[in-house]
Amino acid sequence: MSKEQKDFLNKIKINKFLIVSIQILIVSLFLLIWQVLSDKKIINPFIFSSPKKIIETIYSLQQSYHLFTHIFTTVFETIIAFGVGISLGFIIAILLYEFKTLAKIIEPFLTMLNSLPKVALGPIIIIWTGANTKSIITMALLINLIISIITIYNGFLNTDTYKIKLLNSFKANKLQLLTNAVIPASYRTIISSLKINISMSLIGVITGEFLVSKKGIGYLIIYGTQVFNLNIVMSGIILLIFISFILYEFMNLLEKKLLKEK
Repeated sequence: MSKEQKDFLNKIKINKFLIVSIQILIVSLFLLIWQVLSDKKIINPFIFSSPKKIIETIYSLQQSYHLFTHIFTTVFETIIAFGVGISLGFIIAILLYEFKTLAKIIEPFLTMLNSLPKVALGPIIIIWTGANTKSIITMALLINLIISIITIYNGFLNTDTYKIKLLNSFKANKLQLLTNAVIPASYRTIISSLKINISMSLIGVITGEFLVSKKGIGYLIIYGTQVFNLNIVMSGIILLIFISFILYEFMNLLEKKLLKEK
């Protein structure tokens, strides 16, 4: 490796270190200012809580309310909704791409369903599936599935037409066109859809837990609201931030691995 290459790699490492350091500094300053404002009663500690109270509340929740059970429940429901949503989204996107008439019929309905507030369907979902985990996963599917279909389908439509014409000139069938041109050309779009889908799945699960649940982070937030304990509410929000960050970073690692293999 030449000196220029080493210098270039060192600059990249230094830049990454600088970015992470600034991010940590911003979070640390935010927490410090929050704690000081709460201690000095500049902000109402009952309404806004404080980092110290949140840490104490999380510890107390683990001692009294089986916190890790709630975390596992939310993560498990999110992963199930994510897996089903991305699988169905991929299959339906292929069907829409292959059957143009079907796509023209379905597209307006997809747009309407995507713009519909899914919470409005909550009572109907509860009646249809019952007040259980099924209704929570169904709610998450309603939120993530339409986005996955639209994202992947649009990726298919943006496939280079010259590649398709080239394969057509060699008498390629529909399956060969799909596996050798359309899907490979949409590889980055599909991976991006994974990242969108995981966040939408978490949003859907929390929305479902708000409506009907006996455990999960959403349940903790609603419980804290009902007993007017803002420390529990803020603790639930902080836990959701950590969960979403971990899931997002996992998808980043998966993206790097898949792109590297490609």
